[in-house]
Amino acid sequence: MTARTVATAALIALAASTALAGDDCNIPMANWQPREAVRAMVEARGWRLDRIKIDDGCYEVHVTDAEGKRFEAMIDPATLEIIEIEADHHHR
Repeated sequence: MTARTVATAALIALAASTALAGDDCNIPMANWQPREAVRAMVEARGWRLDRIKIDDGCYEVHVTDAEGKRFEAMIDPATLEIIEIEADHHHR
């Protein structure tokens, strides 16, 4: 294999592992913010909290915004940063 082929294969492997790692939160429970902090963060954004659950080691919230749109947000349990937002398919 050429150096370019090896470098390309390494980049593809790195991208694939990063994408898979992004689906999970690998935060020790001792470092998690409490559910009350999640609720406060959601309400500070003007969202109504419908449900909090844990999925893949992250907080997952089901919320409704001020316009009545429902969606899910994946939240980092330590920093409360939003990792991903998607339409809430459970409430149609």
